[in-house]
Amino acid sequence: MAESVIYRQEGRVVTLTLNEPETRNAISPAIVEALVAACERINGDMSVSAVILTGAGEGFSSGGNVKEMEKRAGGLFSPKVADTRRGYWHGIQRIPRALHELEVPSIAAVNGAAIGAGCDLSLMCDIRIASDKAVFGESFLRVGLVSGDGGAWFLPRVVGLSRAYEMTFTGDFVDAETAARYGLVSKVVAHDALLEEANKLAARIVRHPPHSLRLTKRLLRNSLAMTLGDNLEMAAALQAIVQQTEDQHEAVKALNEKRPGKFTGN
Repeated sequence: MAESVIYRQEGRVVTLTLNEPETRNAISPAIVEALVAACERINGDMSVSAVILTGAGEGFSSGGNVKEMEKRAGGLFSPKVADTRRGYWHGIQRIPRALHELEVPSIAAVNGAAIGAGCDLSLMCDIRIASDKAVFGESFLRVGLVSGDGGAWFLPRVVGLSRAYEMTFTGDFVDAETAARYGLVSKVVAHDALLEEANKLAARIVRHPPHSLRLTKRLLRNSLAMTLGDNLEMAAALQAIVQQTEDQHEAVKALNEKRPGKFTGN
């Protein structure tokens, strides 16, 4: 049986490929389990410094499986309200928590349609680049639902509140060029060059000391919910930590010697 998420590491970069193309990579229980496990694995592995998330086949992720919705079966459509709540918390909502706690920078390489929870999945990554065939849709209202997987938290932080309202209230699909204009993606590239471009970006990220990179991401992420004073206090503490790493010393030495750094994760 095929893996629901393919985990592949080359150098310091892991590529996670959603691998249920028959449903356009709808978010299945198997994908949930595999993505959460992959995030935990990466957090414990200092040989990884960046992650690329993409989809197999023609789509990035179609989000919820509409055919399964019609059956109204499973934890997300239980006749008991408490069971539905638990179904979300212990099911699909594990993904935003796992990706939010992912220690290394993440890049969504959006290769096709990213719809509903699939759009939200791309938003959970730190950076998004899109194929010129990509389409985004915050489409929950089309099926009479609210965003149940964190999209209402992530989307305004990415595109601003007005655009988030527009995308959510209309449910309209947004093409790649419009997504770039909205700030939803940072770059649009030719479809066949998407993974090459994602890996070039990842290479520019992973050339930095591993501990410093992970703690820099934590500082940036946490700063969104901090006062300036709290941010400065955290920055001072993290600065004290990284200055005691061998890799930080190597980074300075390499810069002075005009050569690439050789980092060990120590």
